[in-house]
Amino acid sequence: MSSDSETKPPTIARRGLIFVLSSPSGAGKTTLAKRLLAAEENIQLSVSATTRPPRSNEQDGVDYHFLDIAAFDRLRDAGELLEWAEVFGNFYGTPKASVDELLQAGHDVLLDIDWQGARQIRNHANSDTVSVFILPPSGQALEQRLIGRGQDSSEIIQQRMKRATEEISHWDEYDHVVINTDLDDCLASIRSVLAAARLSRQRQTGLANFAKQLQIDIG
Repeated sequence: MSSDSETKPPTIARRGLIFVLSSPSGAGKTTLAKRLLAAEENIQLSVSATTRPPRSNEQDGVDYHFLDIAAFDRLRDAGELLEWAEVFGNFYGTPKASVDELLQAGHDVLLDIDWQGARQIRNHANSDTVSVFILPPSGQALEQRLIGRGQDSSEIIQQRMKRATEEISHWDEYDHVVINTDLDDCLASIRSVLAAARLSRQRQTGLANFAKQLQIDIG
């Protein structure tokens, strides 16, 4: 009979990673991000900073870090944001300090962002970043998904379709590309990418000491 020491996997210290998901609107990124967070341990969604006012059901520090424009500008100008963008007159960004703290503690951080934010993340933290771009199986499927959401007028849907062409042109900037034909299969592929990234030799900071101790135990 095997002892607990033989069957229980060893705990090896590792540095967390920034896991980036991007896609054109309607390709399933937000749904996949939520399902990934529910399925995986030790990964959490980054809490962004924003200058927009909180909604009635939102909490500061939980849904967003709500800042005034002056405070946001100070973070941006001091280089304390990994990425930032202006959307419909409001600013959004990813605070660097909170992400660094999580990575050092061995926790993974999920970023649900567009290609512009992903590009900024790579410029600031390329060695910590693994990125996945999600493609729809066809243009027709993308349009049907946008229509099926029931959120936008036909005019807005056409604008989103036009924007999708520009977004898709950046697929080759990502480490991995997954086609979302089936949601379950797509999630499985994304989880496989995350699992492989976690096993990277460079991420497992405690591997050298483990291997050294293993040699001592054997030898």
